[in-house]
Amino acid sequence: MVSAMTVPPAAPPVCDGDLIARSRSDPEVFAVLFDRYSAMLYRYVSRRLGPETAEDVVGETFLVAFSRRHRYDVARPDARPWLFGIATKLVARQHRTEGARYRALRRSPVDGPVDGPADRVAAGVTASAARPLLLEALDGLARRDRDVLLLVAWGDLTYEEVASALDIPVGTVRSRLNRARRKVRAVLGDSNPMNEGA
Repeated sequence: MVSAMTVPPAAPPVCDGDLIARSRSDPEVFAVLFDRYSAMLYRYVSRRLGPETAEDVVGETFLVAFSRRHRYDVARPDARPWLFGIATKLVARQHRTEGARYRALRRSPVDGPVDGPADRVAAGVTASAARPLLLEALDGLARRDRDVLLLVAWGDLTYEEVASALDIPVGTVRSRLNRARRKVRAVLGDSNPMNEGA
């Protein structure tokens, strides 16, 4: 009788704070953070600045983070807010590029719907039709309000994580987000295009 092979349980992933602490004496360890978060940051920056600029901004984000790793509070287990904060500050330097991107996308033709279930197609058509207005609304927001809105919407950060990323109180996050949402809704005619026809 052959005994069943036992597979040792997988080790839990090392938290970001521990990785950063280890990277202070072994810089190669910092590459794990790049592997964990570069794609996420790229999607966020690409939506704001376009894919042409996103790669450079993400690369610079990790260079800045690496150079500041000695100042990171390793008691914070999740480095995402820190990295998104660095990326958002770098995006702010590109505010002209971001505004030009929104204006160019508003003028560009909207891609047609993709074949699929009727409800999904109808929702896609409605959202596509609202795209120019949404881009106009984003372009018209104050940079600080836009940063908060997009960190929540595109960065998928919680209010607390946005507060940490931007080094502002959670109450400020809430008020900026509320103001940004109100302005976007006003440009969209006080409606959510994804809920029309429901």
